[in-house]
Amino acid sequence: MIKKIKKFKKIRIHREGTDTLLYSFIAYAAIALLLYRLDNKLFFWSFLVIFGAVYGVVLNFYRCPLRRFSETDETEKVVVAPADGKIVVIEEVDENEYFHDRRLMISIFMSLFNVHANWFPVDGKVKFVHHKDGNYHKAWLPKASEENERADTMITTPDGEDILCRQIAGAMARRIVTYAKEGEDCYIDEHLGFIKLGSRVDVFLPIGTEVCVKMGQTTTGDQTIIAKLK
Repeated sequence: MIKKIKKFKKIRIHREGTDTLLYSFIAYAAIALLLYRLDNKLFFWSFLVIFGAVYGVVLNFYRCPLRRFSETDETEKVVVAPADGKIVVIEEVDENEYFHDRRLMISIFMSLFNVHANWFPVDGKVKFVHHKDGNYHKAWLPKASEENERADTMITTPDGEDILCRQIAGAMARRIVTYAKEGEDCYIDEHLGFIKLGSRVDVFLPIGTEVCVKMGQTTTGDQTIIAKLK
């Protein structure tokens, strides 16, 4: 088993959202102050309520809860959910780009209201990271996995199994951030990356892997066990 060196950062707001939230708050406060100076306070209160709600949604989007996988299962065999969201695909597919054989694909769709930080689904070593431009179909559609903009991270487990984790941009998402680096060790509990706005993450596993979730089930990133390798 690879020796684990856990790298925890007590981040409550994800670093990807720090600048956005700061500049938005400054602009929000400045406009609110100008409107407050008007005699008619209706504009002030309307702005405060509407844009305050929007800011709350954005703040919720960039939250980054501190998590640690605490199950007693041997992590060499466990595959955890790489994202918060809902299971939208559990099926065997022909993966002809990297594996050239059939794989079990489990897909998680993230709505605007989910945490959008992504975690490594397994312990291992990053074999490669490939980013590909593409379309922006709705993330839950089957063709999104192959046609949308995506970032593919291949991870080799301590037992030698190759696991593909695919970050997919959705109809609203326009930026995929991947922290994984080729040749680096990676562990459950560490961040794989971040996807801005609604999107999806696919995990490609060997045929025969035990599935531990069902369609429509809600997942919690780095907490929910979605599968167990043979």
